[in-house]
Amino acid sequence: MTIVATFLAGILIIVGSFFALTAALGLVRLPDVYSRMHAASKAGTMGSGLMMIALALVADDLATVTRAVAGVVFFLLTAPIAAHLLAKAAYSVGYKLWEKSVLDEMSDR
Repeated sequence: MTIVATFLAGILIIVGSFFALTAALGLVRLPDVYSRMHAASKAGTMGSGLMMIALALVADDLATVTRAVAGVVFFLLTAPIAAHLLAKAAYSVGYKLWEKSVLDEMSDR
């Protein structure tokens, strides 16, 4: 079972690293603050969550497993809400959408 758990944890680390790299590239390459926030919150949460699950698989003590699972739950609960509130605050301050954006659903507010 230890070899299977180690192999699965390695795959989760690689996939989580790919998502974290995708989030970092999204921060650099995307055109406006809203797209960048979307990339950081979605892909970053997925990447860090997968890496914490990998930690929980290979950890030997219950305290580390509990903290890793709590970290995953914390990321899943807070990252989307924080990104939404930051985007709403950026819109209310006056950050403009990318000029090729198709729809501005908050323009009437």
